[in-house]
Amino acid sequence: MRFDEFQAFRRQRLDADPSLLDAAETNLYRALAPLGPEPPDEDGARTVYRCDLARTWLRRYGLPEQWSRRALVSRGVRHGLELLLRHLHGTGARLWLPADVYPVYFELARAAGTAPDSYPTLPAPVLPQAPPDGERPEYLLLANPSKPLGRYLTDPECAELVAWLRRSPHRRLLIDTVYDLDTPFAPGTRRLLETGRAVLLHSVTKGWLQPRTFGIVLLPEADADSTVVGAFRADPPGQEQLRFAERLLTEHADTPRQVGAALAARAERLLAALPAAVRAQIPAAARTSPGNYFFPVDTPAETLLADHGLLALPATAFGDTPWGGSVLTSLAAPFAAAPETAAAPAPVPENHR
Repeated sequence: MRFDEFQAFRRQRLDADPSLLDAAETNLYRALAPLGPEPPDEDGARTVYRCDLARTWLRRYGLPEQWSRRALVSRGVRHGLELLLRHLHGTGARLWLPADVYPVYFELARAAGTAPDSYPTLPAPVLPQAPPDGERPEYLLLANPSKPLGRYLTDPECAELVAWLRRSPHRRLLIDTVYDLDTPFAPGTRRLLETGRAVLLHSVTKGWLQPRTFGIVLLPEADADSTVVGAFRADPPGQEQLRFAERLLTEHADTPRQVGAALAARAERLLAALPAAVRAQIPAAARTSPGNYFFPVDTPAETLLADHGLLALPATAFGDTPWGGSVLTSLAAPFAAAPETAAAPAPVPENHR
């Protein structure tokens, strides 16, 4: 069952039986809307320069400010990927996408004219074993932390990724870090950046609950003069977005911590509400990962519904996968604390990164 199909099924079941425990909400913005800073009322007179904003972002994440020349400013991870994938198509690169993380990855790749290959991540990542194709560029996209695994890469997984890179100097990693709410970035992400062959993508979408506003694509030093730089310069965020992003990174620097704390509290409530047999299936790494709201279990979603009155996402909602398990989330109203008093922004679809 695909994501849209499941959402229609979920609404039908909840309407028919409100007593079901809803562990299938995926809209973070709707769930945590009161925590999202409101865009300020400004007269538009002040100019924010992308290079200054890139340096502000680098300082926040403990990265050298001199990297600003290769920190390309975008309107979010999705926008950054759109520009990157068009560039990769032009170079004839081979692209590997995770088959069961985020269906929009494939939509963006196909819109760019690329026919991507895929590799599974559920119930654990299995990297492609195909040998390098001569001097053809090859890119592998991954997320750290990953939905729906609900955890960061392990040390052995990072070692395997480094080994994959070493098999060809023409290989690169694309690391989507949008779910990483901490500073600095996770040790695995930093380790992969140290290879000099990883492209990091980040945005204010999750940590600040502000989609389509501001993101960074951090290129390796060897790629800093790539023609893709011109594509980002030709399609920048507007000044209103840049001014808001500056406020988010400075005046609202604590928002990602607040989001993480709210998600941790929701996770505790979800775990407490689950039947013991279901709770025991959740991997320890997913239970303890900061800011996580995805919890994979081996039981099929239809079994959870029939046996426990529990609505969970089937793994196929995330993409093509032979894995028969399902994924629980902690975003639905039953797992929320007392309502916040701040004004809530309009709901935003989950697929806007």
